Amino acid sequence: MGSPFTMAAIYLTIWWTVLFAVLPLGTVTRAEAGLPNDGTDPGAPVDPKLKKKFITTTWISAVVFAIVWLVIHFKIIDLAHLPWRS
Repeated sequence: MGSPFTMAAIYLTIWWTVLFAVLPLGTVTRAEAGLPNDGTDPGAPVDPKLKKKFITTTWISAVVFAIVWLVIHFKIIDLAHLPWRS
């Protein structure tokens, strides 16, 4: 498939993409919780649960990366036949 550096770059790209998809899930804003505004943004999360979201992001990314690796390794989709390759 490629060098370890390439695989790490692909994994990190998947990880960040999944993180941005996971961040808003289960978030309660200050406005929804009925907390006073005292200078903060009403859309700011009360308890973002970042540790749980990072762990969730990591295992989802690992599964997605494994699927991508299997598809490329076993040539289920051959990269040579993609339109931008000549």
